[in-house]
Amino acid sequence: MTVAYSLTPELRQKLKMPLGVLIKGSFVEATKRFEALAEQEKPPLVISVGDTVSRNLGKSRVSPRLKVVDNKCMRRAVREPVQFRVEKMISVRNPQATITAEAIAGIQEALKSSGNVRVVVDGEEDLLTLIAIMYAPEGAFVVYGQPYEGIVIVRVSAEKKEEVAGILKRMEVASKS
Repeated sequence: MTVAYSLTPELRQKLKMPLGVLIKGSFVEATKRFEALAEQEKPPLVISVGDTVSRNLGKSRVSPRLKVVDNKCMRRAVREPVQFRVEKMISVRNPQATITAEAIAGIQEALKSSGNVRVVVDGEEDLLTLIAIMYAPEGAFVVYGQPYEGIVIVRVSAEKKEEVAGILKRMEVASKS
């Protein structure tokens, strides 16, 4: 397993800030507002990153086609892993505070699929939000949870991809296997 990127202490603080629009409130409130926004903007693809947001959006009218989960919530194992009807499941390893080449390839493979896909991460999925933004088509929504606040919706655009590329460039690139 090759680590492609490793989180720096400086970026850890920066990434605590939402990368997109923060919809505050309970998941019921946030999901309703997300559904209205998605109905209005009609994104070509919705990607969720995180178990709780994937579970809640999976029950909505605008269920994500790609769900990235690690079977944990706030770094604690969930009693019952989220079950989704999917055409394809991809398993990847991605240790905490890293992005592995394997995880990048898994996200890329999932985005090439036409049906519903679940990427199950052995490790941590949080930073894979960056990879989802980098490789998703423009106009897509990447949605993730903002702990104790709500959900964040990232509208994928050329500008957002450029911002994420800058973040990735600032991450330490490790050469260990």
